[in-house]
Amino acid sequence: MPRIKLAVAVLLSALALAACSQNKASGGGSASALPDDMSLGNPKAKVTVIEYASVGCPVCDKWQLEVWPAFRAKYVDTGRVHYVFREMLVGGGPEVTVAASGFLLARCAGPDKYFPVVDAIFKNQQQAFADPRGTLETIAKSMGMTEDQFNRCVSDDKAIQALNDRTERNAKDNHVDSTPTFVVNGKMLTPGYHSLPELDAAIAAAGS
Repeated sequence: MPRIKLAVAVLLSALALAACSQNKASGGGSASALPDDMSLGNPKAKVTVIEYASVGCPVCDKWQLEVWPAFRAKYVDTGRVHYVFREMLVGGGPEVTVAASGFLLARCAGPDKYFPVVDAIFKNQQQAFADPRGTLETIAKSMGMTEDQFNRCVSDDKAIQALNDRTERNAKDNHVDSTPTFVVNGKMLTPGYHSLPELDAAIAAAGS
């Protein structure tokens, strides 16, 4: 059985990011989605919310489990907000291993299954920290992938380089150095966890 390259993206990455940091940042880049972004909702909505996140970040996981379902129902599924998810590799150890391999898996699953894979990784994050390969392979199989497809997915050098390029761009061009970081119509909020009422206020201000 071939050994998957769970940490290759870490070796390629030149980023020096602090996982789930609360440090204040500036910037945020364009308010519009880029060609390689993954997004949900109405692309023509008046408000675009960009989340820079890592599936290996515990604070991102907390937000995903506690806020995302209500946020999606209120804004994304109703067409009021165009939600853009941008991948980051932060921290070290199991956090970045799960993040790199998880994002590779989500991309391999295809656009229609990208967010279901991301959701599944967040829901099983603690299990993934303890057993990255086993947990991610189980998720892959639940999405219809074979073990061989999974192995090839997380060891694809071109895909690994593309992931690394995306995270470097997010860090350097958009001045993002922690996760989660939310940008509402081009305005970056203080990095970290934001409750639904806090996002309500930012979205209301952006849409006025």
